[in-house]
Amino acid sequence: MHHRHFIFAFIASLLAGTAAAEDVQVAVAANFTAPMQAIAAAFERDTGHKARLAFGSSGKFYAQIKNGAPFQVLLSADGEIPARLEQEGMAVAGTRFTYAIGRLALWSAQAGRVDARGDVLKQGGYAHLAIANPKLAPYGAAAIEVLKNRGLLEAVQPKFVQGENIAQTWQFVASGNAELGFVALSQITRDGKLTQGSAWIVPVNLHAPIRQDAVILARGKGNAAASALMAYLRGEKAKAVIRTYGYDI
Repeated sequence: MHHRHFIFAFIASLLAGTAAAEDVQVAVAANFTAPMQAIAAAFERDTGHKARLAFGSSGKFYAQIKNGAPFQVLLSADGEIPARLEQEGMAVAGTRFTYAIGRLALWSAQAGRVDARGDVLKQGGYAHLAIANPKLAPYGAAAIEVLKNRGLLEAVQPKFVQGENIAQTWQFVASGNAELGFVALSQITRDGKLTQGSAWIVPVNLHAPIRQDAVILARGKGNAAASALMAYLRGEKAKAVIRTYGYDI
């Protein structure tokens, strides 16, 4: 008899275990694609919860969330959109925090093309400069700020090739369709080393900090996996991954 009780208890505990593991739908800024894939895999191994990821521009996600998209957590490329969602009651108050600080880089897929000070911008000799849409993508807005600070905006504006998000902008440069482009440092480095081409890592004083904030959305309220993911993003394991991919914490 006892034996049967034990088996029932064991089955009940198994069922409880599977019920406790939840899925969370996460909207992730395009620049954070690679680190988030690594973090999500570790998160599932360590917690049993599964993060289902969608990647895109923060501005687009904002519109989709407003229109009822089923996302439960947003990892934005800025601080403004999560704050706005919070004000509009579309995000859970008090859950917002900065998970990473983005770094901007001027990049060419060709070695030796970009100098360490970014003087190539004013020297010319290039037909296209890729930037992310500054209305939708914070990295694009930061790029505009840098060009203004350098007094180059008017001169280089005719050369602009605009990507919808930072992933598309990287694509333009990687494919050679644009000789130069402003991309996220995270897209072109691993462990502090450039993976391809040449780059100028833009000094942080040339633009407002690219603070990337995460927030639990209204649809994620009470979702165990959403809370677990937010806690995980703050943990040492996730922080180590974030640094590896060229972000500040």
